[in-house]
Amino acid sequence: MLEIFFSFIFGLLIGSFINCLAWRLYQEETILGRSYCPKCRQELHWYDNIPLLSFLLLRGRCRSCQDKISWQYPLVELATGLLFAGAVASFGLVSWWFLLKIAVLIAVLVLVFIFDFRWYLIPTNFLLWTGIFLAIIGFFSYKYSLSAYLLALFISVLISSLFFAAQYWVTKGKGIGEGDIWLGMFLGVVFVNLGELAVAILSSYFIGSMVGLLLMALKKKKFGSRLPLGVFLTVGALISIFFGSNLIIWYQGLFLS
Repeated sequence: MLEIFFSFIFGLLIGSFINCLAWRLYQEETILGRSYCPKCRQELHWYDNIPLLSFLLLRGRCRSCQDKISWQYPLVELATGLLFAGAVASFGLVSWWFLLKIAVLIAVLVLVFIFDFRWYLIPTNFLLWTGIFLAIIGFFSYKYSLSAYLLALFISVLISSLFFAAQYWVTKGKGIGEGDIWLGMFLGVVFVNLGELAVAILSSYFIGSMVGLLLMALKKKKFGSRLPLGVFLTVGALISIFFGSNLIIWYQGLFLS
């Protein structure tokens, strides 16, 4: 239980960093330097930057300009903390390489979720470099040889890239954006198991369809309106991380027995 608690605290800190990183990447600013209020740009003191606690103590307002602090900040911190704790609870501490891969992957997915939800953008350069990093450390948690890993990696990236590129070509860029192709390639890098890749993609499209139908029923969207696909792909990826293996086993038992 102690390791789960500390992983939750660590996740809160990473969530706070993700909030800052997302804003700096969007503004094309350096990630160095102290955090600041995006409204008045006043630098924050350390005691105003404590995950969750500072938001509560400040009652959701900037100490300097009294402008409201977005609920994004505590929600992202809490979600990242819970995801980190859930990863340790689900997988234990059997492999530090595997946990490092999962931790980085969760952080990237949360950041992409923020980007696409708020700005309908995918941070492609960020995905490229983190994808390369995850591809490298992914080998250390892979069960088989380097050649087998590289072959599986090539196949998964190729299939995922072609899947999203075909949609982009068929819809002439109206169904999905170029950034979604990059995100698809990223998913191919992290899910070299094709079953887990399928779970990530299929679950994201299912959730996206349900959300789209709900929004149309509430008259918030019209048929053909664009939804941020990256949001649903990140959710689908998280589902595959935590439940992919069990869903594959369930499917095999249901249809292949």
